Amino acid sequence: MWRFLAGVGSALALVAAGLFLFRGDAATEKLPPPPAPHAAAQTAETEVPDPPAATARTREQKRFDRYDKDRDGRITRDEYLASRRKAYAKLDTNGDGRLSFDEWAVKTTTKFAAADKGRDGALDAAEFATTAVKRKPVKRAECPPPSLPADES
Repeated sequence: MWRFLAGVGSALALVAAGLFLFRGDAATEKLPPPPAPHAAAQTAETEVPDPPAATARTREQKRFDRYDKDRDGRITRDEYLASRRKAYAKLDTNGDGRLSFDEWAVKTTTKFAAADKGRDGALDAAEFATTAVKRKPVKRAECPPPSLPADES
């Protein structure tokens, strides 16, 4: 048993040493910029000016600014609840200030009615399959085909 533990310990020590020695801090050399095709033909008129620098605001500062409608540096209760009031108003279709179950479940009710092709008040397996959430396909970066080395004959 002690040999097994000694072997595991030495393997872990080798892995740790490898991580510290080969961290991937390879030196990168800077390549000179490629020469312009018509360097003599470029004038001050054709140069594109640098874009203005963006302000360094954090995500939380931007979020705070979205809520602070009157820009006084404070978020009141009304400002904080404004987005919820808008969402509630969209659901309260008859505008009576009360949210009935039918108003609350209107999206689901509409989805059920659209899927119920037979209009019998029930979904069979084929109808139910149409209610599945449609997900967007994941975009994957395509790698270019590997370039073959030129023949040096």
